[in-house]
Amino acid sequence: MSLTALDFLPPDALRDLDDPTLSARLQHLIDHKTKPLGSLGRIESLARQIGLILRSERPELLQPQVVVFAGDHGLAARGVSAFPADVTWQMVENFLAGGAAVSVLARQHGLALTVVDAGVARDIAPRPTLQLRKVAPGTADCTQGPAMSAAQCQQALREGAEVVRSLPGNAVLFGEMGIGNTSSAALIMARLTGLPLAQCVGRGTGLDEAAVQRKLGVLQEALLANADAHEPLAVLQAFGGFEVAMMCGAMLEAAAQDRVIVIDGFIATSALLVAQALQPRVLQRCVFSHQSDESGHARMLAHLGAEPVLELDLRLGEGSGGALAWPLLESACRILREMASFESAGVSSAA
Repeated sequence: MSLTALDFLPPDALRDLDDPTLSARLQHLIDHKTKPLGSLGRIESLARQIGLILRSERPELLQPQVVVFAGDHGLAARGVSAFPADVTWQMVENFLAGGAAVSVLARQHGLALTVVDAGVARDIAPRPTLQLRKVAPGTADCTQGPAMSAAQCQQALREGAEVVRSLPGNAVLFGEMGIGNTSSAALIMARLTGLPLAQCVGRGTGLDEAAVQRKLGVLQEALLANADAHEPLAVLQAFGGFEVAMMCGAMLEAAAQDRVIVIDGFIATSALLVAQALQPRVLQRCVFSHQSDESGHARMLAHLGAEPVLELDLRLGEGSGGALAWPLLESACRILREMASFESAGVSSAA
């Protein structure tokens, strides 16, 4: 099977959100609220972006969904993480039990939470908030060749799109869980940005400097084993994982539906690297919730020309950064919908 194109989304499928008329109208509304010009800073640009995505001068975020994709990595057996691979399925159970950070934050902010088994190495018992879409029980070790077959990669992309189609709402916050997936993200980043691998590899789950150097050596092996993988989908196939590929497919589908897409940290942004290489306009729908403490994330954001909403030294994943930033998105929409203008409030504007 060729991996030169997606089999569920044609090239140039995404509508261009660059609407000068609506953009000017939104900016006019923002500028004439009862405040000094530009005084709400980034909240103003966020309000304008959400208005453009939702094609509304009174945007409202409806039935927001947090989706956490989980999968295991064959590369984890090479010791690239501070935690054992069993933590993947154990954390899935923690998400489902409501005990993880993203579970707490989702409850706090009224966000629906769905967990997706994209490729966990252990069978997870069905639950109402779990979608079982396992491609395989973990990817292959990418130091020996591609992490997944071409068919598996396309399956993961399609399943991710189906996840989004199955959920209501006009906003989706993406998260992930998978021991070894900072390695996968670093490899995707190195190959798609052209940056040296050393600038893409970080501490992940908390490695010390010696362990980071060992991780770097393992990942160099993976790059050599997949030296011919350069096209976006070939890179995704080469370095995995299933949760990253499924999240990529989900992002593309969310963009096709003009949903607001909230990007979390390093791993979620690596999925977006692939998605935007396939469909550049996906970036128009993306809000970057934060800049991670994982060392490569700032460079990844710079490559995408992205401005994160928060910088809190997070490196947890799970969609936790997206959930923390969520109230600011809601505030931006309320400013547009509810804040008075100088004229409606009878307040004198600046001379």
